[in-house]
Amino acid sequence: MLKVALIGSTGAVGQEFVVALDKHPWFNLTHIVSSERSAGKKYVDAIRDPQSGILKWHNREQIPEYVRDKTISKFDDINPKDFDLIFTALESDDAQIIEPKLAAHVPVISTAAAFRYENDVPILIPGINDDHTDLLKKQQEERQWKGFIAPMPNCTTTGLAITLKPLIDSFGVKSVFMTSMQALSGAGRSPGVIALDILDNVIPYIPKEEEKVQIETKKILGKYDNESKEISVNDVKVSCTCTRVPVSDGHTEVVFVETIENADPSSVKKKMMEFSDNVSIKRLPTAPREYIVVNDDPTRPQPRVDREINDGMTTVVGRLRKDSVFDNGIKYVLLTHNEKMGSAKGAVLLAELFKTKKII
Repeated sequence: MLKVALIGSTGAVGQEFVVALDKHPWFNLTHIVSSERSAGKKYVDAIRDPQSGILKWHNREQIPEYVRDKTISKFDDINPKDFDLIFTALESDDAQIIEPKLAAHVPVISTAAAFRYENDVPILIPGINDDHTDLLKKQQEERQWKGFIAPMPNCTTTGLAITLKPLIDSFGVKSVFMTSMQALSGAGRSPGVIALDILDNVIPYIPKEEEKVQIETKKILGKYDNESKEISVNDVKVSCTCTRVPVSDGHTEVVFVETIENADPSSVKKKMMEFSDNVSIKRLPTAPREYIVVNDDPTRPQPRVDREINDGMTTVVGRLRKDSVFDNGIKYVLLTHNEKMGSAKGAVLLAELFKTKKII
């Protein structure tokens, strides 16, 4: 068992981490860390509203027993050298300061955007760009760290990159147009009047989201050069519009793809299923039984019906059909669970990949 800590344990993403690490066969979460306001409290008390006494627990699963009475530590009270790995669920401004202090001593897997766009930092999705892990050695050498920072992609990027990978490998891709319909949980959990903004509404702008998706997709799907120790970003053109909709969990995306070689819906489905069947991470503890599911029902995917398939780790594709604008065009709808595969549980899967590669 590897000894791990979690920084940022009481928020929505932190709660997903404590669920994902419950009874994990490889990782033992020994320390949970949060703000000074929560430090010294039992976990179950730290997530309780001090005025109403109501638990601010946002997960569908119950609070795991192993963490309920665990005492929350302050950041300054832990020694990074005591751990084999640290997960962080921080806002980007805090991550910018805290994560390098940790990475100087120990590997860090982060859900924040703070370091995603650095040249020596890969953005990793297990099974999609596993060879990019070699860039972590360069990061350690250049920064003189014993550890490293390995950030997860933006949750909206995750499903898009997963579904584009088999298309790029089989047909080549010139351009991608995507419109997202993103769940409320991706914006954090806001109680009360703020949440009224989304009722009977669609918000057609999410700050910085489109830029993140466009940059990250090209980097994730780029090639790693062993000689230069650099990622050359994919030259695919990516354009997107990101919107917020009144759905609790699960990001839906409508995707239009211009391929280099002709691709009909049946051949695309075949390649997606072959990729899913042969993905490199199938034997990892958190890996889904199906990495991609392609549904022939024209009413699917739907967040309420499909987001929990394989405990939220499967990307579901539907409405796969020929596009009439591009000469070589395919269009489809995808659904990915933004708080599981797109966040904490995807980070645990990445840690499992690191362990099998002997990176941790």
